Amino acid sequence: MHLPFTHDQFLDVFGAYNRALWPAAILIWLLTAAAIAVLYRRGPRTSRLVAAGLAFHWGWAGLVYDLAFFRSINPTATVFGAMFVLQAAIFLWRGVLGSQLSFQPTSAIWGRVGGALIIYALLYPALGLALGLAYPRFPSFGVPCPTVILTVGLLLLAPRREVRLLSAIPVLWAAVGGSAAVLLNIRADFALLVAGPLLLVFAAAGPRRPDIKSA
Repeated sequence: MHLPFTHDQFLDVFGAYNRALWPAAILIWLLTAAAIAVLYRRGPRTSRLVAAGLAFHWGWAGLVYDLAFFRSINPTATVFGAMFVLQAAIFLWRGVLGSQLSFQPTSAIWGRVGGALIIYALLYPALGLALGLAYPRFPSFGVPCPTVILTVGLLLLAPRREVRLLSAIPVLWAAVGGSAAVLLNIRADFALLVAGPLLLVFAAAGPRRPDIKSA
């Protein structure tokens, strides 16, 4: 796999993104953490809230990061941006407008794995810094890779029948982003190499979960 940019160019894009939008990254993290807290407390209309948050994450990563910043060093970012906007539309259609997506934390194995990935995604910016990157040239919250990790964690909390349509793009991006992470040595993104296959197994052959009405 050959990348059309260098490691330093890749980090420079994050530097430009973080310098321009650091208040947004903090706000997105706070709102996401609040939505997750509500989910685990089983508040009213929780599933729609979480689905709306995921739609925002994917739309933001596609339009703001991919198209406005990443495209400057990688023409393929146009395709990536379109994929992310499509995934945002699917979350909006299925989870918000259609109320056909539900999330329920559970102590079962898939629920625990999903919870671990959610925590990982929330800790993602700190992990990047702890693993050797430096502000502002590091992937912060709201960019594609932590978005995909967060998404996989949340989808593992949903019934399998609801997850299949929503899994294709996250699994594909986990493969693309995970491979690039190895080539660029972005170690916090190595989790994609685990998250993608987990979601694929869950969606294709995971244990059946009882149907849950959307909150």
